[in-house]
Amino acid sequence: MTQIRLLAAGERGYTLVELLIVMLMLGAILTGLTLVFMRAYNAELAMNRQFEAQQEARTAVDRMRREIHCSSGITPSGNSTSIAVTLPSQCPTAGGSQITVTYDTQLVSTGRYRLRRAGVRVADYVTASNVFTYSHTTGKRANLRVELPVNIRPSDAGKTWRLVGDIVLRNTPRL
Repeated sequence: MTQIRLLAAGERGYTLVELLIVMLMLGAILTGLTLVFMRAYNAELAMNRQFEAQQEARTAVDRMRREIHCSSGITPSGNSTSIAVTLPSQCPTAGGSQITVTYDTQLVSTGRYRLRRAGVRVADYVTASNVFTYSHTTGKRANLRVELPVNIRPSDAGKTWRLVGDIVLRNTPRL
């Protein structure tokens, strides 16, 4: 019996208090690491959404530029929230007959607009409704300025990215 007591007394182990302290420390460290990874994931997600919104805006202005260069004229309407583009039959996007395509902005939520072409979304997260400015001055061809401020968080104005495109209407006369 005394040998068993001597063996038991010689064994070392951890007390319950020591185990609890180690578990609490491990929990605090893992919580901190989880928070860091979640913030990094959310930042990457926001960055990807911002990039996609910017890419959509670039594609929309590029498409608009090609159509307007081919068009026989545009009709700005309202307070520069929409334009009507007349495409002759020879334009690739006209489909063989003269058509009129409308570009406009649509309110989605507070401070967020969607740019549409013939009712179909071409760009999102635009933060202004008045994106078109039409001008036709003496000695020059008509010009359409498209200004798209893009931001996936309209409440954070510091992260707004602006795309400005000046499109010359090639088929308009010089005044």
